[in-house]
Amino acid sequence: MTISQVRDILNARLHTPDVDLERQVHAACGSDMMSDVLAYVKDQAVLLTGLNNPQVVRTAEMMDMVCIVVVRGKQPQEQIVAMAAQRGMAVLSTDLPMFSACGLLYQHGLRGGEMP
Repeated sequence: MTISQVRDILNARLHTPDVDLERQVHAACGSDMMSDVLAYVKDQAVLLTGLNNPQVVRTAEMMDMVCIVVVRGKQPQEQIVAMAAQRGMAVLSTDLPMFSACGLLYQHGLRGGEMP
């Protein structure tokens, strides 16, 4: 699945227009606890979260994630967008709650990663 397909499935807004939307996404992780995300072992993944602070970008970068989706209608802070854009990471936002967003991606074939 591509970032573009994730955007379309979630009816999401793109906040980083200069990123490559054809990058592949191989898995997804949904969490508001960055410690849980750090236990996640997949790369080239999408992170779905309701958190709206720079730590989200730092955590996603450490885990080689390529896309952050901010859920529940929240708009990402400008600092998040700028940090992600510098790293070539896409930032999307959707009005969907996390459970629904994860379910839609799963329904379209995107699976979660393995926990250690």
